[in-house]
Amino acid sequence: MTTATLGQPGRFEIGRVFNTTFGVITRNIGLCVGLALLFSGLPTLLIRMWQQPQIDAMLQSDPSSMADPNAVLSNSYISVIAGLVAFVFSLLLQAALVRATIEDLNGKRPSFSDCVQIAIRFLLPTLAIGLLVGIGAGIGLVLLIVPGIILWLGWSMAVPVLIQERLGVFGSMSRSRVLTKGNRWSLFGLFLILIIIAMVIQWGMLVVLVLFGGIIAEIGSALVQTVVSMVLSIATAVSYVELRQVKEGTSVDELAKIFS
Repeated sequence: MTTATLGQPGRFEIGRVFNTTFGVITRNIGLCVGLALLFSGLPTLLIRMWQQPQIDAMLQSDPSSMADPNAVLSNSYISVIAGLVAFVFSLLLQAALVRATIEDLNGKRPSFSDCVQIAIRFLLPTLAIGLLVGIGAGIGLVLLIVPGIILWLGWSMAVPVLIQERLGVFGSMSRSRVLTKGNRWSLFGLFLILIIIAMVIQWGMLVVLVLFGGIIAEIGSALVQTVVSMVLSIATAVSYVELRQVKEGTSVDELAKIFS
């Protein structure tokens, strides 16, 4: 068995994370796309189709009816529920792809059922981390933008830590801050590049929406969300492994021993 090695201790390199991320995807394209479709693409499509009648009704109604409290409240409930469902599925996807990434970098062939099982097993603590990170970073963004970004970057490795090291919710968040210390602006650059690429792709889909509309646009939007979520989740997992190696010299073999 061949164990992948990302880099030398002490230096986090964005280019290497990119190369490794797309290497993982290339070697496991069916698995990665399947997980992304299950936890991102399909839920996104169903949510958009569920919300579309309400959106169409609002657009076609008389402007004076927009002030109807019952309509506003109903649409608010739908938006909140849809957001929560999408949030839960995004965490399931990240957990599943963390498992797949570590297995791949350890020279193994990750399995679909194993990745799904891990994601479901850690759903509750993953959800707790997601909520705490969202609330903490959100408060920081409201007060001052930079502290919010720094908090989010400090906790950005909490889910991979939870899946691999099993330190619990608060232990994983604390461990994430230790791992990211000294490399947070590099992580910011990595995620910024990925977010910009995602925005460009999504803007392109707006053109499709305008030209075609209907189910074609909905499917296209779901596919874009699938690809974006997949790349972001795997890049986060690869960044976790990279940080373990550059800060501690930990091999992927040692990471994988947790599951042996």
